[in-house]
Amino acid sequence: MRKAFIFLTVFIAIAVSSMQGQKVVYPYPLHYVSLKLEQQDVRMAYMDIAPSVANGKTIILFHGKNFNGFYWKDVIPVLSAKGYRVIVPDQVGWGRSDKPNLHYSFHMLAANTKYLLDSLGLDKVSVLGHSMGGMLAVRFCLMYPAGVEKLVLENPIGLEDYQTFIPYQPLQKLFEKESGATYESYKKYQQSYYPTWKTAYEAYVQAQAEALADPDFQQIAFVNALTYQIIYEQPIVYELKDLRLPTLLIIGQEDRTVLGKDLLDASKKSVYGNYPQLGNKTKQLIPNSRLVALRGVGHIPHIQSTEAFNKLVTDFL
Repeated sequence: MRKAFIFLTVFIAIAVSSMQGQKVVYPYPLHYVSLKLEQQDVRMAYMDIAPSVANGKTIILFHGKNFNGFYWKDVIPVLSAKGYRVIVPDQVGWGRSDKPNLHYSFHMLAANTKYLLDSLGLDKVSVLGHSMGGMLAVRFCLMYPAGVEKLVLENPIGLEDYQTFIPYQPLQKLFEKESGATYESYKKYQQSYYPTWKTAYEAYVQAQAEALADPDFQQIAFVNALTYQIIYEQPIVYELKDLRLPTLLIIGQEDRTVLGKDLLDASKKSVYGNYPQLGNKTKQLIPNSRLVALRGVGHIPHIQSTEAFNKLVTDFL
């Protein structure tokens, strides 16, 4: 019995190690656009999925901070089947895009995205942004309002101003935390996104954890720290009122995500990141917006409740 137990333990350890070392396979071919950013030559990766029967419209999907374009894999085919051309970038600093040492900002990321769309000859798109991608989506819509038809915000972060209640963290301290990341720490954080964890969600941990095996992981960790700072230092909540386009808010009601939540005491943890309240508040701030509250759903509706999410988005579009 003891030998069998040892064998099983070793087998599981080998299987987990193997899984952690694998690279996820993106659901569609990757393309690259070249950018010149702060005197550096940078490549931005993206997927460009053409519909079988086009309706003449395009949608672009903005990923969250702990993700990349891979996690849209169950959304893309539904949008494509409805006739949409689907553009899915890995923002510079994430995924398969380059990760240079830059002065990161939502303005820069939005401008990079506009450059990508211009290079593809696309002057009008709808925008879908999740989590940090929601912050970027808002900035993009504010910078290029004539180029956006409709906006979908899926559990966006930044619906409250983190710098007003999260203690400041120096860049060096953020870097030390990011450089000490492990597969287990990534998984533990992603588990907080769902009311109940499922093995199917492991693929998204794998996608994030690819960086751990990268020879340039220390550079990636530094970029992760830099991009943490832009969420903290560049709030969009005060400009939500300036959006002037049809907007759909999809809010998982079990979400309690807060940037830097581990820095708060128990009493403050119960106050901030209350997405049922934040969703209602945001609905009041954005003119011409509609709110859909998904009960029992956490931070990532498009993964946890894929079918319902896809129907909401396609009906709205």
